[in-house]
Amino acid sequence: MSLTGPPPVRAAHDAFVTTGHAPARAVRRVVVDSWRRSRRSGVDPESPAPPVDLSAGDLAGLRRDHPLAGVLPVVRRLLLDSDPGWVAALTDASGRLLWVEGDRTVRRAIEQAGFVEGAVWREDCAGTNAPGTALATNRDVQVIGHEHWARPVQPWNCAAVPVHARDGSVLGVLDVTGGPIVATGMAMQLVRATAAAVEAIGLRGGATTAPVGPPAPTLRVLGSQGGTLVVEGSARRLSGRHAEILLLLAEHPAGLGADELAVLLSDHELSGVTVRAEVSRLRRVVGPLLSESRPYRLTRPLSTDVDTVRGHLATGDVVQAVATYTGAVLPRSAAPGVERVRSAVSDEVRAAVLASRDPQVIVRWAASDEGADDWETWRALATHAAPGSAPHLRAHAQLRRLEQELGPAGR
Repeated sequence: MSLTGPPPVRAAHDAFVTTGHAPARAVRRVVVDSWRRSRRSGVDPESPAPPVDLSAGDLAGLRRDHPLAGVLPVVRRLLLDSDPGWVAALTDASGRLLWVEGDRTVRRAIEQAGFVEGAVWREDCAGTNAPGTALATNRDVQVIGHEHWARPVQPWNCAAVPVHARDGSVLGVLDVTGGPIVATGMAMQLVRATAAAVEAIGLRGGATTAPVGPPAPTLRVLGSQGGTLVVEGSARRLSGRHAEILLLLAEHPAGLGADELAVLLSDHELSGVTVRAEVSRLRRVVGPLLSESRPYRLTRPLSTDVDTVRGHLATGDVVQAVATYTGAVLPRSAAPGVERVRSAVSDEVRAAVLASRDPQVIVRWAASDEGADDWETWRALATHAAPGSAPHLRAHAQLRRLEQELGPAGR
């Protein structure tokens, strides 16, 4: 009942594990990026060990107190009542499997790979997998057969969707895992629909309540998939320019004039006519969210995933700040205003990671594109990881590599 993926993917995985490089166009970008993070994190592709580092009592407490506990009947009804031959799982925001239910045969088989309640299936613990990669990217993900980083998981397919709170923060991930049926578009659509149903239910204190007004619109700008506007549960992909404008208006709630917006959008002279035309096109996309009058401003609060990261940093929760920082702000944008936001947020997260002295947090930052060649990050890991541990040894190996490639000037 397994589907291990076409031969090109299998060969690409073998090549990447050996060399760190995959043949061009053989594998989807989201998968290759995840393989890179998995490799940087030091996850063993032959025998990963997703940690189960809490007691049964502690797990019961997490399950009882989690804000998604009250929606389990909805999840069971939509994903399991038809006996589809798969397993459904729900994680918390740290990637820990809180509930795993469904087909007994599938469940017994995937337990052999460590897919059990209480285990942490973040990418830095288990490598590329749908729940972990959905958390790392804050996007829907389907991982098929040999796209998984760990070979013991490659007989299976999985489809996962992040579940968000009203403020846009990630509460957890909804996943289905199984055989060929999970590789279909139907399975992905069903998980998306279930996640949307869960998000539509008002959550208060872990119990379901009637929704209280529409959720605030959210703009996702982090990572390679940045540039998505979510309004009342409906996600819309924006053009690069429209994402830039909305981010800049969210950063300047008092509003921006056409000339101010022009300076923030381009290093080159941008005419007021061009800016007005672009804003007019954006207004047709977002409707009443954008004011009719000038200066241009938003008519209601627009939360961004950048705000979520900053909120975690403000409360000293570096673990969640790193978990929600899924990549640089609109990485393809060359708009000066966006570049300033991008640099500021990256610097804030990096500083918090280094100050934390927590090896697990540093490992996750080192697995990112921004941390991969950062001398200070690897030096911090070498300093704070337990002597002789895998992270400690890997940090020293990376420091030697950086010394050879960058020399003293690159530190």
